[in-house]
Amino acid sequence: MRNLLNIKYLLLAFALTLCLTACKEKSEGKLSTDLVTSPKSATQTSNKQAAIQFDKEEHDFGTLLQGEVVSYSFHFTNTGNMPLIISEVGSSCGCTVGDYPREPIAPGKTGDIKVTYNSAGHHGFQSRFLTVMSNTNPAKTTLRIKGIVQTPDQY
Repeated sequence: MRNLLNIKYLLLAFALTLCLTACKEKSEGKLSTDLVTSPKSATQTSNKQAAIQFDKEEHDFGTLLQGEVVSYSFHFTNTGNMPLIISEVGSSCGCTVGDYPREPIAPGKTGDIKVTYNSAGHHGFQSRFLTVMSNTNPAKTTLRIKGIVQTPDQY
């Protein structure tokens, strides 16, 4: 009976030692990622990511005549190491439309998001935003167009 009690204490001591060692290694950052992998550490160890870099994120059309339709292309580069996929380009107004590449953009390659603005019915200072959604981090990039729309009698 005494022998059995000693074995139980030995096993308990071994389990406690193992647990304390693992806790100490985890707090010191030495625990193997094979044993514990948090979502954050998995993201940090993976450097595979698409990245979008625009030549500029704002364009000023200057002065426009009311009713004029103008366009501008925002040029970008995939500076990441995975294909860039643009899933959507939304606008802050129905007067602004963004046309974007639907196919993946390889790392190091470039593309354009063409923005068309219809000034019909608008006057004065105008500012519109485009929201580019893609597989980057962060997933959302905001582009801006602006200008001053004058009526025919002001032009």
